[in-house]
Amino acid sequence: MFSEPLLTASQANIYGPHSQAATAEAAVAPPATSSSSSSPPSSSSAFCPVLPSRHIVERQPRMLNFRVEYRQRTVEVVVEEGSAVGEIKHILETELQVPISKMQLKGWKSGDVSDITVLRSLHLPKNNSLYVLTPDIAPTASTSQNSVLQESLNQNFLLVISHREAQRDYNLNFPGSRTIQEVKRNVSDLTNIPVRHQQWEGWPAAASDDSMTLAASGISYPCHHLSVCRRSSPANNQEPTEECADVHMVSDSEGDDFEDASEFGVDESEMFGMGSSTGCRKAALMPENSENESDALLHFTAEFSTRYGECHPVFFIGTLEAASQEAFYGKARDRKLLAIYLHNDESVLSNVFCSQMMCADSIVAYLSQNFITWAWDVTKEANKARLLTICTRHFGSVVAQTIRTYKTDQFPLLLTVMGKRTSNEVLNVIQGNTTVDELMMRLMGAMEIFSAQQQEDIKDEDEREAREMVKREQDEAYQLSLEADRKKREAQEREQAEQLRLQQIQKEADDEKEAIRLSLEHALPPEPAEEGGEPISKLRIRTPSGEFLVRRFLGSTKLQILFDFVASKGYPWDDFKLLTTFPRRNITQLDPASSLLEAKLFPQETLFLEAKE
Repeated sequence: MFSEPLLTASQANIYGPHSQAATAEAAVAPPATSSSSSSPPSSSSAFCPVLPSRHIVERQPRMLNFRVEYRQRTVEVVVEEGSAVGEIKHILETELQVPISKMQLKGWKSGDVSDITVLRSLHLPKNNSLYVLTPDIAPTASTSQNSVLQESLNQNFLLVISHREAQRDYNLNFPGSRTIQEVKRNVSDLTNIPVRHQQWEGWPAAASDDSMTLAASGISYPCHHLSVCRRSSPANNQEPTEECADVHMVSDSEGDDFEDASEFGVDESEMFGMGSSTGCRKAALMPENSENESDALLHFTAEFSTRYGECHPVFFIGTLEAASQEAFYGKARDRKLLAIYLHNDESVLSNVFCSQMMCADSIVAYLSQNFITWAWDVTKEANKARLLTICTRHFGSVVAQTIRTYKTDQFPLLLTVMGKRTSNEVLNVIQGNTTVDELMMRLMGAMEIFSAQQQEDIKDEDEREAREMVKREQDEAYQLSLEADRKKREAQEREQAEQLRLQQIQKEADDEKEAIRLSLEHALPPEPAEEGGEPISKLRIRTPSGEFLVRRFLGSTKLQILFDFVASKGYPWDDFKLLTTFPRRNITQLDPASSLLEAKLFPQETLFLEAKE
């Protein structure tokens, strides 16, 4: 079954058609309208987004690609970012023939949205995956025989097979494309009854050929009951046993000395997680007693890829504690749910769950986008005991006890865990007997709970960051104030230090001048008496302050003595000049060795001091 991307009229000349094969492992589909052949459809490859043509210019509106899954159908929708959610539903209504009123469009990361929500407001990436759920619509019969057969090939049939000798029932899921021969080979692995020795009852009369598919065999949908026992050997008993007397069909593969399931392109051990008791068991997903959790998970991932292909969830490589840190303890906007996958090869559901659920494109995409997925293999008792110890340490004894109570046939388990402020909460424990739709619904339900909690955490984190921002700004302002005060104080200290230095220099200079003055004062000859035998010169000297210095000198006194006298009064002749009044003469320019008589400063003279320029 193929579908082409649905384009709006404005994009019809931009995008080319893009078809996607429907997934054979999906849940029950609505009636198909195409008349495809009876051969089973191939599984769809990994999602390939519709890429815009290289002729699009930058001014073109931004286009969003949506890969929408509905039961066994996949529809590619391309719309403008400015469109509303309701436009996508109108396109899907035309393509899927599902009324909008009964259509639930799921897969939005922000939770459920209304039809009038504009896509731009959701801040979506270019490529997106959505899912359509129609719980009110049950599958109906098709008028086309080929369409019915095609639909049946895509359906999953639950075979309830009773093993009479062991008194045990097996509930096995098979796609409609599986042949009767393949079912018998799988049952051979479970019961250790070779195909050629199997006796069956419960097959419809139309199931006359083991090469027929389950879809064409006429078995009841969705569940059909069968029983099997070992056919008695003719040499031991010519009559069929009472237990198996009412046999509807005996295997026609009596001539097979070796059952090789590979001739049908199917490895039966991959279907049920166990091999024939006489054959070689496949390698364990996880080695026993591995000392390093990271090494054990690397081995798990490699072996899982070998068994089921590369299309599977990205398993976190590291300890459960590290996975919890990655999921729960980042910024609120970056947090995710933690999915813990617990595998058990002894369960008949393991390979069905892995191949049809864990490797379904929709499940892989949803887990990768919203979860951190951590895995562990509990097939070995030592590994199971180690897991219980790890869970007790991280989630408490209640979770460990819950895991311990599950029986082997209930595995595998998928636990969804949400991180909370004080503890971690297990939201769901999903068992292996589920379908893709049920699994998706459980994951989406956990995501809705997580999204509500995440919004509260984001609000609290934003408020806390706002408070911290205000506090940081206040601290920065306080530090700037302290820095300004420190610089001001340092400037004042430097200024005071400079003043002290200058004062010290000035003091030293003054002390030096005072010492010189005192030495000059002590060196002056005594002032002569007014009446003596030698000529006396009386000098009056006016200072710059207006005071007068009066002293008597001998006429023979040298000018140097006069200069020293003036200097002893604080007016050194290096800084001051001594002038006569009239005529104006600069005495300091005369020879200091000449006498007062020679300088004509006799018998009396009035002089004045003037600072040199």
